[in-house]
This record gives sequence, structure tokens and C-alpha cells, in this order.
Amino acid sequence: MQIKFGTDGWRDVIAENYTFENVHRVARGAALYFKKHPLAAAGVMVGYDARFLSREFAELSARVLASEGLQVFIAKSIVSTPATSLAIVKRKLAGGVMITASHNPAKYNGFKIKGHYGGAALPDAIAEIEKTTNSKANTAQTTKDFAANTLPSFASLVADGRVVEIDAKAIYIKELAKLVNLDRIKRSKIRIAYDPMYGAGFGNLETLLPEAAILHDVWNPGFGGTPPEPLPQNTKELSKFIVEQGYDLGLVTDGDADRIGAIDENGQFFSSQMILCLLLQYLVEVRKKKGMVVVSQSVTSMMDKMCRKYGLTLQRTPVGFKYITQYMLDGGVLIGGEESGGIGIPSVHIPERDGIFNGLLLAEICAHHKSSLGKLVARLENEYGPHKYDRYDFHTTDERKNQVLAKAKAGFSTIAGKKVVSTSTLDGFKYQLEGGAWFMLRTSGTEPLLRYYAEAPNAGLVKKILAFAKAL
Repeated sequence: MQIKFGTDGWRDVIAENYTFENVHRVARGAALYFKKHPLAAAGVMVGYDARFLSREFAELSARVLASEGLQVFIAKSIVSTPATSLAIVKRKLAGGVMITASHNPAKYNGFKIKGHYGGAALPDAIAEIEKTTNSKANTAQTTKDFAANTLPSFASLVADGRVVEIDAKAIYIKELAKLVNLDRIKRSKIRIAYDPMYGAGFGNLETLLPEAAILHDVWNPGFGGTPPEPLPQNTKELSKFIVEQGYDLGLVTDGDADRIGAIDENGQFFSSQMILCLLLQYLVEVRKKKGMVVVSQSVTSMMDKMCRKYGLTLQRTPVGFKYITQYMLDGGVLIGGEESGGIGIPSVHIPERDGIFNGLLLAEICAHHKSSLGKLVARLENEYGPHKYDRYDFHTTDERKNQVLAKAKAGFSTIAGKKVVSTSTLDGFKYQLEGGAWFMLRTSGTEPLLRYYAEAPNAGLVKKILAFAKAL
């Protein structure tokens, strides 16, 4: 089978296509790439999340990488993706891999590639690894090696030092303590609740903020039957807990803890779009940071208004953090982010999404202003106007998907009663509407799935736009 990498690595269903043999193939494809890296002699890092068999898949990956002559460092326990990335930077490694399917349901696992800079591998690197992985030579070699079980055992590689276990979680927690004003948060007496969703974020926040309440802070590879994605329908328990127990702020991270979600004091799911805006405002006005702002095409237009006010350059990219990473590596980027809660702040931290760090920074913002999330956003809306947003993922057939794309390509004169004033094809189709609203649609590259995005000055118009989309 052909192994297809998406915007953030390879993901597939465990035991169906995500098998030990296929992980062997991908790991060797990655190994052949890293062997040519200028920092190859320093080695590579392997991390893994809380999913079913992630440790076993990580050990197999380490064995493959080591058998190709690379020095391998592997996390001694479950770690988040940003912790893996940070370990790469701290040890000045050639890069690494993270065994995770991020926010996908429990039946999935995945294989992320990380660069030496501690961020998502760039498109060219992903394309090369994918090509090598699927080459006849690699497929034949790995099939032969896997069948013959020729790889050295994990224990023997650890014994001779070719694989070294490190405490990546401890490295990560120590770094966060330097980056966030924990004393300010503690002095504010703000009551924080955190839900790692049974994911790789467990065992982190309680070390930094012992007074915080933690939900689902145990290993459960089934994620309690709920996909580990910070969405309103997946965070009802946390919302209820906050209201009933009187907490001020709820933080939630996805399966590998690189995405952030939040719940306000009223138990309402807080827009990731507004998290991005609050972070930008705080970094500029309080931490006095400057630089370019890089966001995906689906991010709120409030960012455009804020950047005009602050005199900052705004760059939009296709959806996928690897595109944002490209700009981060050129330097001078203040913050980069996606509407899905993936936010990187290279002006303070590594060029990588980090849900726990961003959640702590959000708590620092609330502590600094002595204000709730709701009130902070009200201030933003008072200055820039309301920006209501929603998204709908439409699982369909290839035939229906192609029909919708054909209509989108032909264009629309009006959408939900609003005139279309401009169209962008940077990623899918984005239609700017009169009055400041917009509608965007794009398709998945790996499955018959359409994603619809809408923003408008009021929630009613957002619903009308999405109703228009669903009827296409």
C-alpha cells in the first residue's frame, strides 16, 4: 500500500494500515532522510503519546533508526509533541519522530516528523520521506527485514548505548517554568481546571500549578470513548465541572497536547480564534514583543485589524502548521497559529505548537488583567467589532465532494444573502462577503471530507452561511 502523509505526518487506523510493518517502512524512510542531515552525527529523538501501543511503535522506530547508524534518544515515558520537539532543540539533534495521531479518535495512531529546529518538518522534507517510504527499494527491503526479524532488539540497543532513554517530560516542565510567570498566576488566586483528555498532557500541569484541578489525568488509550480534540461536544464534563465547582478558567489540550482549548467561567467553550487574538494583544502590549504574524487562511479577520493597529506584517498560509513553520524558520515571527488551536510563539518559545504553554500563558493574561476570558474578549470586540465563528466538517462521498468543488470553482455571486466581494484560492476557496463576513471551504487530501468555515459579525449570519454550505 501507498503511505500518504497529510499536513502533519502519517495517520491511519491501528491494525488496519497502521501496522508494525508499515511503521517499519516509514521509520526507515525517515532514517534515510536523517542520515543525510548535517546534524546526523548528533542523533535523533523519538517521542510517543498515550495511544494504544504507542510505546511499542516508538521502540520499533528507535530500532529502525539505530539500525541505520543513527544515535537515538527516546522518551522514557509518555510525552507531548512539544516536549519531544524541545528535547530535539536542547540536544541539538538532527530531528526526530513523534508517535501520535494528535486529536484523532482512539483507533488511529500516527507518525509525525520533526525538524532540528523543534518544529514540524517542512513540506519538502515530508515529500522526500514519503517518496522514500513508498519506493520499491524501501518497501522491498523493509518487507524482507520485517519478515526475517533482523533488527537488533531494543534492550540490546539500549545496552550498547545506541538508544538512550531520556526524561523529556522533565526537560519540558523545567523550560515552561522559565517561560511563564507562574508566581503571577499563583498570586492572582485564579482557580484553574485542566483537562488533558487522557492524552499526553497528563502529569504536567500539576507540577507547575499544584493548586489546579486536573480531570482525566490518567493513562487511558481509549480516551474514555471521546476523541481527544478540544471541541464543545468533547468538553462538556469540564464545562460542567467549572460551573459546579466555581472555577475561573478551564484549559484543555488534545491527544498530543500541542493544541489548546479553553472554557470560560460560565462553562462556555472559548473560541480558539479569540485565544490567538488575546495572545497577540498580550505579547505586544505587555511583553513588548514585535515581529511578523503568520496565520492560516481560516483564522479570524480580527487578526488583520489588530496587525494594522500594531503596525505588524500579517502573512496568511494554507492550512497546516508546516506552512507557518517555514516563515518561523526565516526569523522575525512573533506568533503563528491556526483556527484549530495550534499556536506557536517563536519569539518566546520553540517554533512549535504547544497547548500547555499557551494555556499557561492564557492564565497569565487573566492574572495580569485580573479579568475573566469573557471580559477580555468583550474588550477586544468593543475595539474591533464582534467576530463570531463556526466550522462544520462534512463527511461525504467522492462524487458529492467533487460536485461541491465544481460549484465552488465556478464561484458564487451571493452567499447567505450577502454579496461576494472577493475570492481567494490560497487553500480551497475563501469568499469575502460584504459587511466583513467570510466563508471558506476546503477538502481533505486523504478522505472524502469537506471542511466549511464561516465568520460574521453575528452568530445568526454564521449559521446562515453554514446552512448555505450544507445545501451545496
